[in-house]
Amino acid sequence: MAVKSGAAAVVLKSTTVEKREGNPIPRVAKYNCGFINSVGLRNPGLKDAKKQIAIFLKKTKVPVIISVFAARVEDFQRLVFELSKLSPTAIELNLSCPNVSDEFGESISNKVESASKIIKLSKKEAGKVPITCKLSPNVDSIGEMAKACEQAGADAIAAINSVSQGMVIDIKRRRPVLGNKKGGVSGPGIKPIAIAKVYEIYEAVKIPILGIGGVCSWQDAVEMMMAGASLVGIGSVVYSKGFGVFENINKGIKKFMKEEKIFNIKNLIGVAHEK
Repeated sequence: MAVKSGAAAVVLKSTTVEKREGNPIPRVAKYNCGFINSVGLRNPGLKDAKKQIAIFLKKTKVPVIISVFAARVEDFQRLVFELSKLSPTAIELNLSCPNVSDEFGESISNKVESASKIIKLSKKEAGKVPITCKLSPNVDSIGEMAKACEQAGADAIAAINSVSQGMVIDIKRRRPVLGNKKGGVSGPGIKPIAIAKVYEIYEAVKIPILGIGGVCSWQDAVEMMMAGASLVGIGSVVYSKGFGVFENINKGIKKFMKEEKIFNIKNLIGVAHEK
């Protein structure tokens, strides 16, 4: 549906080595400024996911980025090795899921050394398939993290993942709404954070940035590009506005560029950094 509605590329949900049932339901809840979610990387596992992705790749003509997540370096390597055989446009290393932990009980996104090791070893397994890294906003310096990823060999940066962690309480039930109680915050409420993080990353690296977080309109997409994003990701807004949002954003950007006499979309990327 996203592709038919005008999405220029697709990023798949993260695959793990073993099947994951995810966190307790409810996993997603709406609040006034967006959503909180704690899906917990629910997916069928590498074996079945590889079959499903292969079928999807044969049916679609747009670029496809496969996302992978693991709690161990060895599992990242295995995932990249197996899925690179499908020749996707790129493989995304999800270094930022706020609702799961590594074997040491903390998010990989907080550790530059672990992230760098994962990237270096994954690059060896990926062959000619580019590697992108999805980063968390929940770090002291996302610019430093992005720079470390670039130095380790990452071909692009995706930012940001959900802002962690939020909670919504049902005042009638007097209990947290989510089955996992807390979850990542997404939707329009996090857009200013995402813009600031993409802006910071752009000043730290030379590789392309996929800007994600709270984009709901063509104005948001233009703002994200001006901050430094070469590509703009759209997610949560589909739940509230439907798949037609892709076409509306595309039309809005084209109209804006015509009115502003901007003849190449590249002239929007990073323009907010100009002195």
